[in-house]
Amino acid sequence: MKIKNQSSLSSKYWLLIIAVVCVILMGIGSLPGVRGPLRFVANYTVIPMQKGISYVGMWMSDFSKNFETMNDMKKENSELQSKVDELTIDNTRLRQDQYELERLRELYKLDENYSDYNKIGAHVIANNGTNWFSDFTIDKGSKDGIKVNCNVMAGSGLVGIVTEVGPNYAQVRSIIDDASNVSGMVLSTSDTCIVRGDLKLMSDGRIRFEKLANNDNKIEVGEQIVTSHIGDRFLQGLFIGYISEIEVDSNNLTRSGYITPAADFSKLQEVLVITTTKQDMINKDAGTKDGGE
Repeated sequence: MKIKNQSSLSSKYWLLIIAVVCVILMGIGSLPGVRGPLRFVANYTVIPMQKGISYVGMWMSDFSKNFETMNDMKKENSELQSKVDELTIDNTRLRQDQYELERLRELYKLDENYSDYNKIGAHVIANNGTNWFSDFTIDKGSKDGIKVNCNVMAGSGLVGIVTEVGPNYAQVRSIIDDASNVSGMVLSTSDTCIVRGDLKLMSDGRIRFEKLANNDNKIEVGEQIVTSHIGDRFLQGLFIGYISEIEVDSNNLTRSGYITPAADFSKLQEVLVITTTKQDMINKDAGTKDGGE
């Protein structure tokens, strides 16, 4: 059998009674003329309660201040993070502008070195999907005066040759492509050679040359290789690169070796296209001779 609660008063009434008693005691404790046991009981019961209330009030006040401070800190942190993001973006843009300026300075120097030729600048917009720009597309075409067999330059020298042209684009095959071969010449001796593309060699940052005559001319590492006068597609005197290794072939008649190219074929972005082709030069010379006769 369950025993029912014998309390005749519910808890809410007890709470009300206790609150009234506390208020009375607090009032008594605050009266200046009250003395004796009643004053002692009031102080004994009310003062700890006042301390508790005061402590709770201070805690609530501190909590409120801390909460406001935390919100202020979150807001300030958010603002600082926004500023950091803006500065990071600005810094990235500045670095990109700096790198682009350096590349454009290289092209400007290249333009000055070959001031005899008409040229136009272009951006590389696609490659063949490999790590090396052996075959790539630029954003200038026939509308800009570009045609097949125009020579293309970047960095400090020759990059390749135009193989296909559209109104607003052109396809370029670089000198490192397996299908490429260029008639080269040692600048100091005028000895000719063949520069052949080989993508397997580009991991070492070099291309191959061969069929260099083994004569009395002393040719050493560091010699400059340029395009020769006997090529039918490349203009004469375009810088290809430096000899990095040379040896005499087994036939003892020729020499071969490797060249460090003048251009970086891993990150081409801007190029210079010489709008005058070798055939244009030949036709011009032929016309001059005919006119002279």
